[in-house]
Amino acid sequence: MHPAYSIIAFTTLSGLGYGLAVALGLGCLDPSMLSTKIAYFVALALIGIGLLSSLLHLGNPQRAWRALSQWRSSWLSREGVMAIATFVPLSLSGALALLEDRHDTLLGLITVIGALTTVYCTSMIYASLKTVGNWNTWLTPLCFLLISLAGGFLLAGVFSGENALGIELPALLLIVLALVAKMIWRKRVITLVPISTPETATGLGHIGKVRLFERPHALENYLTREMGFRVARKHAAKLWMIAFVSGAVLPILALLLVMAIGSGLLSQFILAAAVIAHLLGIFVERWLFFAEARHAVMNYY
Repeated sequence: MHPAYSIIAFTTLSGLGYGLAVALGLGCLDPSMLSTKIAYFVALALIGIGLLSSLLHLGNPQRAWRALSQWRSSWLSREGVMAIATFVPLSLSGALALLEDRHDTLLGLITVIGALTTVYCTSMIYASLKTVGNWNTWLTPLCFLLISLAGGFLLAGVFSGENALGIELPALLLIVLALVAKMIWRKRVITLVPISTPETATGLGHIGKVRLFERPHALENYLTREMGFRVARKHAAKLWMIAFVSGAVLPILALLLVMAIGSGLLSQFILAAAVIAHLLGIFVERWLFFAEARHAVMNYY
């Protein structure tokens, strides 16, 4: 599949923002601290920028509002509805922290549910596609949710202040869990035997091996551009290593170092660097997520 940078930016940034929203909704940060008020702004900004970047992938962005009407049958529509709905409790919680230095448990719980549901809806846009074997597994939403939470709690550590350990330990656990889930997901992709093959697609498998004699189209079209993107296995292996090291190993080492030296300005600087490394790693991971996916329609090409 063609890796669209607008969708990669959307899933990466909004996932990080919703993960931070979960940490804020659970009351992990002191609402009286200036850093927590900034964290609310950062969460809203990440989610907002991510949603706006997703519009760049639409043919007619001005008609994006119409997608919200199909929430009964479309995961894309459900994602849009939940994304907008989650803005309300998150914004209200931010206002309470800004104006009254307090955290409302009910609003926080609604924020957590909304954030997790939105990320789940995003993942199901891909996991529900039976035509893309790489994505059509329960591991896809699990990876999206764990990566979102891991990045969010890692980012929350930058704003944690004296309560750093209460954020860093969950962040460390979530990164490890996300890494394990992603490794299982990737192993499945590498060993996956496609259900749809040229033989099943043409119905000629009973005769023997089917090979392409001539392409259906002489020129490039939408399908060959969007569905026919291929990445070399050796390049994919290198990119996976970058995602592995930058997205998981460096943040884990940073968290262990911060827990060893304690809270302070140096710790916040290290965690900020870890967030940047993690974001880069997840960006590469999402690029591979799309680039390595093979749509069943390419059996005809």
